[in-house]
Parts: sequence; C-alpha cells; structure tokens
Amino acid sequence: MNLKKHLFIAFIISLVSLLGFTVMAILVSKHTIFTFDRTIIAYVQGLEAPRLTEIMKIFTFIGGTLPVSVLFLLSIIFLYVVLKHRTELILFIAVMIGANVLFVTLKQLFHRARPDLHRLAQASNYSFPSGHATMAFALYGVLTFLLWRHVSTRIGRTILILLSVFMILMIGISRIYLGVHYPSDILAGYFISAFWLTFAIGFYQRYMERQYKRKQVMNQ
Repeated sequence: MNLKKHLFIAFIISLVSLLGFTVMAILVSKHTIFTFDRTIIAYVQGLEAPRLTEIMKIFTFIGGTLPVSVLFLLSIIFLYVVLKHRTELILFIAVMIGANVLFVTLKQLFHRARPDLHRLAQASNYSFPSGHATMAFALYGVLTFLLWRHVSTRIGRTILILLSVFMILMIGISRIYLGVHYPSDILAGYFISAFWLTFAIGFYQRYMERQYKRKQVMNQ
C-alpha cells in the first residue's frame, strides 16, 4: 500500500471520528442521549458481582494517571534505547500530550456532571469526554502502530491488536460499570482520540516520506 492510500485511509478515519465526536457532543449538549446512556448503564451494572467489581477496579486503575504515566515513560525508554527511532519517539509523545490536552480542554468546555445513578468508585472533575477512554485509545493505539512494523509474524501482530483492543474496551467499560462515566462519555473519548491519533499518524507518514525522498535526492 503506497503513501497516498495510507494518507487517504488516515484522512477518512480521522474525519469519521471527528464527525462521531461531533454527533455525541451535540446529543449531550441537547440532553437527548440520556435514554441511551441509562439503558447501557443499566445493562452493564446489572452484571454487578463482588469479583467482577474488583476486576473492573483493576482496569480503571490501569487506565488512571499514574499507571499511564509509568507506561508512557517506559515506552519512551524502549523506543529510544531499544528501537533507536527518534522520529517514532516524537510521534508517541505528540499523540499522548495532544490526547491529554484535548480531553482536559473539552471537559472544561462541556462541564458535564458525572452520573450519580449507582456509584461504585469515586471520581472528580467533569465527565465528558472520558479521560480514561481518550488516553487508553491514544496509548494502546499509537503503541500498536509503532510496534506493528517490529513484529514480523502474523500471530504476533494479531496478539498485538487483540491485546490493544481488549485493554481499550475494558478500561472504557470499567468506567461505566463503576458508575463514574456515561457510555456517551466513553464513546466521545474514543472518537476524539481516534481523530487525533489518525491525524498525527498521517502527518508522521507524510513527514517520513518527505525525509526519504530528500535522502534519495542527496544520494544521487
């Protein structure tokens, strides 16, 4: 697949993700999504059991600030020391910082209060979009993209994708289960993160292609 196709796919995903977030934002602003949220919450929390609650607390902890920060630093060390790819390191840092700025800014813009239907955990600040969902999608999404080219086997790549999808979904679901986020918060977090991630990857690929062509011209 050539660069133009890569960029086109990235553009389409980015556009669809931005539209998805826009739709969620409009529905939340107009207070017309409560029935959807409450239905999903009722189903997810209907599965409540002591052992499941402990599992969900583990996933929500993994998606919290401290574990994400630790994984962020470990990933930087791995990318710089082991893989020795500085441009990949820049992409990784840009995606993570950008995702963080996005969800913090959007929370302040929408000022949506957290649900109070059935709380199993404590959380502060505003609800929309979910910071856990946004950062989980950005972290595991960009790591999947960066590690993909370094995994040579099909089964290895399959495991990489499945693990990333599993972590993203479980962190998001845990927030609904514990009653600290509406489902629309989680979806909005995924959408805005997907938008930023694909936009950054598209820009990165375009930059790398230009660098490659520049080296070819210099070597002629």
